[in-house]
Amino acid sequence: MIGFYDYTVILTYLSLLSGISGVLVCLKGIGHPYLGMFFLLFSGLCDTFDGKVARSKKDRTEQAKRFGIQIDSLSDLVAFGVLPACIGIAMLRCSLEYTTLPNIHFIRLQEKPVFVQVVLTAIAALYVLAAMIRLAYFNVLEEEDQNRDDNGEKIYLGLPVTSAALVFPAVLLLHVFVSADLTLLYFCVLIVMGFLFLSKIHIKKPQNREIALMLTFGVFEFAILAMILVFTKL
Repeated sequence: MIGFYDYTVILTYLSLLSGISGVLVCLKGIGHPYLGMFFLLFSGLCDTFDGKVARSKKDRTEQAKRFGIQIDSLSDLVAFGVLPACIGIAMLRCSLEYTTLPNIHFIRLQEKPVFVQVVLTAIAALYVLAAMIRLAYFNVLEEEDQNRDDNGEKIYLGLPVTSAALVFPAVLLLHVFVSADLTLLYFCVLIVMGFLFLSKIHIKKPQNREIALMLTFGVFEFAILAMILVFTKL
């Protein structure tokens, strides 16, 4: 078979499978955006460590390295580009009605006007396009070794698409504090995130301390989402 199947690519494959699973869950039937968030968080966890795992293998061939770069971007496009957009589409159909635990459940939203649906769907599509452009441009800069600041330290030009794994779950967690339809807010965040993907802001590559903080925040989001779903009547 073509391709590579050693331990250096397992996390990337798992991230892609998680992203695809989340897409299917969101688009099936009424759609469950909160369930989609679990897959988004898991993909983010895999992405956090896939690079470190890949670099631990000292005898990787140049072909294996380039293959790893390509599948990482393709996986990220699905997990952090397509999946967040599909979660938004699922929110057009249902939301979470929050009163007090354990009296919470998903409700079908009143169908929005066709014009609104078209606009929001276009926003979701443009978000995916922005994520694709960001990932492709990042790969170009990596090949030319231009992802560095004046001091030679690694940086990101534009907001990394993987930040979606923490941002969008945080939006849905607002349901813990407010009883409102967050659909329009979610799509506003899609717009902002898409803009930041394509912006020229410089973000320093996170070190171990920053990574640990992000993991802690991700675990907190996972725990709250899990608590909500335990008491949710799907």
